[in-house]
Amino acid sequence: MTTQLPAAVLWDMDGTLVDTEPYWISSETDLVESFGSTWTYEDAMTLVGSGLWESARVLQSHGVAMAEDDIVAHLTSRVQDRLARDGIPFRPGARELLEELRNLGVKTALVTMSVRSMAEQVVGNLGFDGFDLLVTGDEVEHPKPHPQPYLRAAELLGVSITECVAIEDSRAGLASAVASGAISVAVPHAVSIAAAPTHTIWPTLAGRTSTDLAALVAARSNEGTSR
Repeated sequence: MTTQLPAAVLWDMDGTLVDTEPYWISSETDLVESFGSTWTYEDAMTLVGSGLWESARVLQSHGVAMAEDDIVAHLTSRVQDRLARDGIPFRPGARELLEELRNLGVKTALVTMSVRSMAEQVVGNLGFDGFDLLVTGDEVEHPKPHPQPYLRAAELLGVSITECVAIEDSRAGLASAVASGAISVAVPHAVSIAAAPTHTIWPTLAGRTSTDLAALVAARSNEGTSR
């Protein structure tokens, strides 16, 4: 029997490909505190996976007296500075799986709510050509949890979203992937994700290979329906 690989694998970035959440939390905390307010770890967790402009409005509600665009630019700059200074903290198994897929000729896209300049900084440090294209938060009308980012990636790749695997770490990102119709994999990191028939949970990408992804494609095919 022929093994069928996904038509494409669509990757989230923050928390899935790279462990940048601590950088975002530190930057948010410093910004809120600079305006005399308090930003807790619990507050930060509510923003995991959200669009940057939506996050900016939340920070405004916590006392940050800056325009949304200025908040996004400030936070992104701070995180990018950390990446440049401390290096790119790739998540366990992520780069290895991505490189295997590229060697096999599987199409890939990075679907992130971070801005393009940061996404380019990350992928530029992979050590290989990791993605056919990037879909970024500054280039979509509707951020995650809306399905548009994943639907846009599949459209640009010229593949059916129902034949794609999307890999996510956050609840908002997973909701976006599931709503798009992609075969959805959750690899929880900063926040917990409950089990449900809509998605598969992997505790880590370490040790995962194209064979595991092919098994998900086969399971979807056996269902006889598409979400």
